[in-house]
Amino acid sequence: MQIIIKTKNIELTDSLEKFIQAKIGKLNKFFHTEAEIFVEIERETLHHKKGEIFSAEAIVVLSGKKLIAKATHEEIGKAITEVKEEMEIELKKYKLKKIELPRRLARKSKEENF
Repeated sequence: MQIIIKTKNIELTDSLEKFIQAKIGKLNKFFHTEAEIFVEIERETLHHKKGEIFSAEAIVVLSGKKLIAKATHEEIGKAITEVKEEMEIELKKYKLKKIELPRRLARKSKEENF
């Protein structure tokens, strides 16, 4: 699995890159083939009155389907963690649909034959 990281209004430090690789790398268990995950981390513009707001977005393209997870938080680590959790839910739903459709069709054809 290849993780492509893009930042906006933030400098990508080694520690931040390692943190993203560690968190998003856990999604590797959902892929049987080589996949690419695009991660975009950005600091919202300076129009907020109190504190900084960080947003994180992860995009996975799978056989004609694009899965997107987004999160915003005051702390960059929590935003990345929320994106990972949301993407995990999206991948579980996608995997379940991919497995269930052939099962349903097989069950339907089996019932029609009897």
